[in-house]
Amino acid sequence: MGAGLNHGYQRGQRIAFGLALGVWTQLAVVGVGLGALLATSNTAFSAVKWLGVAYLVWLGIQQWRAPAAPLVARDEGAGQMSTRALILRGWTVNAVNPKGTVFLIAVLPQFVDTTQPLLAQYLVIGATFGVVEFCVMTGYAALASRVLGLLRTQRQMRTTNRVFGSLFVVAGALLATFKRV
Repeated sequence: MGAGLNHGYQRGQRIAFGLALGVWTQLAVVGVGLGALLATSNTAFSAVKWLGVAYLVWLGIQQWRAPAAPLVARDEGAGQMSTRALILRGWTVNAVNPKGTVFLIAVLPQFVDTTQPLLAQYLVIGATFGVVEFCVMTGYAALASRVLGLLRTQRQMRTTNRVFGSLFVVAGALLATFKRV
């Protein structure tokens, strides 16, 4: 949502693509067995969890402190995050989220037939997760970019920045309370 608000629909899609890459990273981690390590090692799990917490809180603080200038869809001009930075931002949100690993560890075995070649199955599952993630997040970016015209004053923008910043911090706080099952 923040990507759609701050960068418009097309650039918001770059973050959505990064989120899909993060899902694929999680799947690769689980696929090669590191997910099992994270599930059994308190140290590894804690390291990934606290990295995710720190990143979400940092995003929240950045959003809270963002300039309260009324939104307008930005061109590819100066001050704009690069495509690479947008993709990396999306990737980081999903790739360092231990909930994603735990989710995949819990759900994935139901869809994998261990008597069949695993690589093909992981590729199909990965493509499915990635496409779904991209479509859902693109929908969020599209919805948010439609709201762009409603945020025309500094006060509206400051409130929006603080709401989204607070949501990132809350997400980080919730992640901090997450414990392995």
